[in-house]
Amino acid sequence: MFPFLEVIPLLITQLIEAILHPIFWLVIILVAFQYRRTLREKHRLFGFKHGRWWPDTLQAAGYGVLGGLIGSILMLFVGLTLTGSGLIYLWAVALLLMMINLRFLCFAYAGGILSLAHLLFGWPEISVPQVLALVAILHMVESILIYFSGHLGAVPSYFKMAGNRVVGGFVLQRFWPIPVVALLVIGVAELPPEGVPMPEWWPLIKPRVEGDPEMLLYGLIPVVAGLGYGDMATARKPQEKARLSAKYLAIYSLILLVLAVLSDQYLLMGLMAALFSFLGHEAVIYIGKKVEMTQQPIYVPPGQGVMVLDVLPKTPAWNAGLRSGDVILAVNDIPLYSKSTLQYMLHHNEGLLEFSYISSEQQAYRRELVKVPPAQPFGLLPVPEGGEGVHGEIKNSGLLSKWFEKWKKRFGAPH
Repeated sequence: MFPFLEVIPLLITQLIEAILHPIFWLVIILVAFQYRRTLREKHRLFGFKHGRWWPDTLQAAGYGVLGGLIGSILMLFVGLTLTGSGLIYLWAVALLLMMINLRFLCFAYAGGILSLAHLLFGWPEISVPQVLALVAILHMVESILIYFSGHLGAVPSYFKMAGNRVVGGFVLQRFWPIPVVALLVIGVAELPPEGVPMPEWWPLIKPRVEGDPEMLLYGLIPVVAGLGYGDMATARKPQEKARLSAKYLAIYSLILLVLAVLSDQYLLMGLMAALFSFLGHEAVIYIGKKVEMTQQPIYVPPGQGVMVLDVLPKTPAWNAGLRSGDVILAVNDIPLYSKSTLQYMLHHNEGLLEFSYISSEQQAYRRELVKVPPAQPFGLLPVPEGGEGVHGEIKNSGLLSKWFEKWKKRFGAPH
């Protein structure tokens, strides 16, 4: 293990180069646009502007750098090189698949298809173990980022469930710019004075290049990527749902990495790894939706009072101690039975208001006084009560799907 410690300073130096590279900042700008769009959706739901998008962007960049460091260490440990990884093919196939559905932009689908094509037809010329190990490590990094930050910035939304029932919930969307340091085979020669000798078992995945494997020279190269996460939470709180999704994704990536390493020795393992790359990813998505859609939603009207779906920080509602999941029982000792009653009380009372509510976090009854300045938004969004429109539909249709739908409407059979 000691040789890896010697490489870490070199890895960090390359990581800094990746962070300083213009492409990394271009990815940050693209990420910033996504968070700006998310903030506009919050403004639309609450009915007024509040907060800024740049703190979320800086936070995502910080998590992305940490994720890139973890991913770089994993690539170094496995001995994953970009030599033979078929990055050009991966991006080309991923962009084509994105035309069908946006979620197919993920390398799990492109990597699996390319690996199957190589194993069955001999084209394109790629290293299946390298391609699938790259997919596995990127998803492992993504699972770590989701676990620790996937719930941040969750957007409250209304979802249509079975039986056309509208319930409250959250759309989870996070984007991270990822600076990664990868290995590259740079030649075959005697070990130079500044080189670091690696253990005999390393690398776990041998690069497909000519020459004596014992005499290969590896270099470090900075690479910039981006990762994204999209999900919904109706039966769990956002943090609980994000951590559950992270666990599923971690299990998927670990299994895929083991299969990728074994595929370096066994053809059958290569076929299994290629199929598992996209089928396993689909299973993760299916299980995540299944456990959410089949279980009882938690953001629904209570028997008495008004449940809070979300609260904006630094608003009167936040200052009153109200948080997501709390149930407001009364305002100024007047019982609440619907959110229209709550809105009436807020609009026709100024100054000090006393809220009686049940805290979801503390599971305790509380009474709080809060000053409500005139003409200032209260900052609270109640759960839907049945008459609201649906805001939380996650649409992933690609351009080809949209064109097909338009063609179908235009030339399809009359109804």
